[in-house]
Amino acid sequence: MSYGPNFADLFRRSAELVDKVLRGTKPADIPVEQPTKFDLVVNLTTAKAFGLECVCTKKAKISPVPR
Repeated sequence: MSYGPNFADLFRRSAELVDKVLRGTKPADIPVEQPTKFDLVVNLTTAKAFGLECVCTKKAKISPVPR
């Protein structure tokens, strides 16, 4: 199980910062921002090995992990 930032949101926010710099804002004047959206990732194979059942409402969003 892992809990971390949503990378799509980080890339979008990075693009917004680049836009500010390209429009003339000094980088020193731009405040440091923290992630606001996070993802919870559960390895279903490991959960089953431990005997845990994942009752997920968003199983459609689950994608296979490349090996």
